Amino acid sequence: MPIHILHLHSTFNHGGKEARAVRLMNAFGERARHTIVSAMPEQLGARDAIATGIKYEIAQNPPPLSGKPSVKRYEEIARFMRRFDLVLTYNWGAIDGVMAARVFGKGLPPIVHHEDGFNQDEAERLNPVRNMYRRIALPAANALIVPSAVLERVALKHWRQPAERVHRIANGVPTALYANKPDAKLIPQLQNRREGEVFIGCVAGLRPVKDLPMLVRAVAGVNARFKLVILGEGPERQNILDQAEAMAIEDQVILPGFLPEPHRYMGLFDIYAMSSKSEQAPISVLEAMAAGLPVVSTRVGDIPVMVSPENVPFLAPRHHEVDLRDRIDTLARNPDSMRYIGQQNRARACALFDEAQMVASYARLYGEAMGRPGVLG
Repeated sequence: MPIHILHLHSTFNHGGKEARAVRLMNAFGERARHTIVSAMPEQLGARDAIATGIKYEIAQNPPPLSGKPSVKRYEEIARFMRRFDLVLTYNWGAIDGVMAARVFGKGLPPIVHHEDGFNQDEAERLNPVRNMYRRIALPAANALIVPSAVLERVALKHWRQPAERVHRIANGVPTALYANKPDAKLIPQLQNRREGEVFIGCVAGLRPVKDLPMLVRAVAGVNARFKLVILGEGPERQNILDQAEAMAIEDQVILPGFLPEPHRYMGLFDIYAMSSKSEQAPISVLEAMAAGLPVVSTRVGDIPVMVSPENVPFLAPRHHEVDLRDRIDTLARNPDSMRYIGQQNRARACALFDEAQMVASYARLYGEAMGRPGVLG
């Protein structure tokens, strides 16, 4: 009989944590069935990536995951969780699921909490109130999983979690798929390349923490023909378009929206670029590496230890468009360097960040939490 897993999310839109959660669901196959809670019930875009045949449901009218601290609400959440074999909670938006177990823990299934990073409100400074809340809640979790060394240090130092309960599991991608030829039809604007033109790609939620208007300003100063493609959806879309118009490059900035299956289009780009104020171990960087791209990015999170040593000089030491511009420009004028760094990145992705390793690590930890080693493969 498949185990029944409850997933508590603040949103279930397209994003890094959602992409990983869905890939794990697909990998577990018939060994598990899933109930998904999105605290924002209209934000469910990630379910489109759930494979055919995976047994899942979207919870209807679950207890609210957000709101002021309330014993009554914690009790409702705890009562809801009792019918599952395993509860998985994701990020600050689902921490009240862990707090409910802290207050009403008797008879509850094991809980594994995941922290993947911070939004705009904690991009530059940790929130002391949230730190304290996590310190109180997290002892109720059987394990805390983080994808980066940066977050591991935060968990140990600021959230004061014992080292034996903090597990760092690197994100992974299906590297073999990225060796296939990309499908040019997916982004029609890239089908006709002008001589010397460079295609720059970015996959990100269009949110303030990604600072995509800064990326637009950076590419505007590149001394080469280019197109910048930003794939994603979010509230910053108009700000990005406005910035492109202000820099007089609106015909060179393409926003196709969200596209699934990045292995089908990532290889269309020559350079992968990011301008985020905060990241931890972004899956999109691994996807770019697997596709054989050099990465130009702000120096945030674990990116400096994710990319190949040859790529490290192309990470900007400051969060400023001039630093990004200069590095993009250098690569754009040196196609041999572009290709060589991309090859080194792909080799590193295949060696260290393949999805199979990630799936095995999660399956092992979830099984141990339930006291049923091997139940998920």
